[in-house]
Amino acid sequence: MKRFLIDHSYDMVKMLLNQIAISIFGFSLALAAGKADNDTLRTFSSVFSILFYLFLLYTTAWDIGYRDKVSVDIGKKKYTPFKGVLISLCANSINLILALLIALASVPGFSALVSVGGVCQAISVLIEGMYSGILAIPVGGVALNNYWFMYFLITIPAMIVSGISYVLGVKDVKFTSFFNRQAYPESDQEPKQKRDDR
Repeated sequence: MKRFLIDHSYDMVKMLLNQIAISIFGFSLALAAGKADNDTLRTFSSVFSILFYLFLLYTTAWDIGYRDKVSVDIGKKKYTPFKGVLISLCANSINLILALLIALASVPGFSALVSVGGVCQAISVLIEGMYSGILAIPVGGVALNNYWFMYFLITIPAMIVSGISYVLGVKDVKFTSFFNRQAYPESDQEPKQKRDDR
């Protein structure tokens, strides 16, 4: 485990920095929409920020998988399909610790942690700001950010995307490859080199 943390500490920090950058962006959009008293715009801006964040995670985890591809292919490194999930889990450790403290603060008998839970909620909104518009949606008359389990749930998309994109990277499967395709049809005018590469 120590070797794993050392080998992928840069990747974890990169994921966390991407999260914080998009968090500021998403929180700013949600705040602006909230001040405009436009719930639809707030939700839409939050969904856009989340998708942008997940795309950054996709490219980061795909690169990690592609980096491992040669070593896996020649048998130098063991193929670990859940490696992307584990890296994302470590990158989300701060989010999960905050979620745990928020959950404990909501349990009867842990009244001493109520103020701590409030501080953790405020920190979560700042470092996971891309979800702030979604968490402001009321369900049963109560905003989602008041449900402790939501702070665990919002970490799941990152781990799913990282897990899938790592596997795609190891297998060299690109969802974005269609951007690089040439537009000409299958004919004698198609460059010979292009046909030979298929």
